[in-house]
Amino acid sequence: MAAAGPSVFLLMVSGQVESAQFPEYDDLYCKYCFVYGQDWAPTAGLEEGISQITSKSRDVRQALVWNFPIDVTFKSTNPFGWPQIVLSVYGPDVFGNDVVRGYGAVHVPFSPGRHKRTIPMFVPESTSKLQKFTSDPRPLPGLCHSPLQRGDQGREEAGLRHWACGHAGGLGAQPAPGPPAVSLAKQRAA
Repeated sequence: MAAAGPSVFLLMVSGQVESAQFPEYDDLYCKYCFVYGQDWAPTAGLEEGISQITSKSRDVRQALVWNFPIDVTFKSTNPFGWPQIVLSVYGPDVFGNDVVRGYGAVHVPFSPGRHKRTIPMFVPESTSKLQKFTSDPRPLPGLCHSPLQRGDQGREEAGLRHWACGHAGGLGAQPAPGPPAVSLAKQRAA
């Protein structure tokens, strides 16, 4: 009798990055990527993406609405390293350069069904005096600052992945309740 291979289970995530509230900023776009343990592998769909640029709504909420679809399937033999979605939101600074306006992460829900998650967003703090002087001096209200440095695109994404692996489980420094936040809707884990 042949020995059976390890059993595999699938995790399907289908939903969207719905909207955000950043009272101080406009014309923002969102990037997402998944981080997961070494026993996990994507089998279908996209594990990262970038949305369109959106402007604030004209109503009282002044929401930034993306309705950005997410659809990915993972397989694993072990629940250790359960996938997390890492979101980063970008927008123009006073010089027209795209800068990170916030980032956050949340685990994919453990139970099947419809879930809605609101993700607190953190802001990177400049490490050099020149960056502090030339950057937009208005911090987002209600946020704690994280020491993640903003570098070139590759280092920034690597930093976000490292931050998510090390901090998203407990979210180290917690922001005060309230905006800004990004809402995820219609996630389904099966």
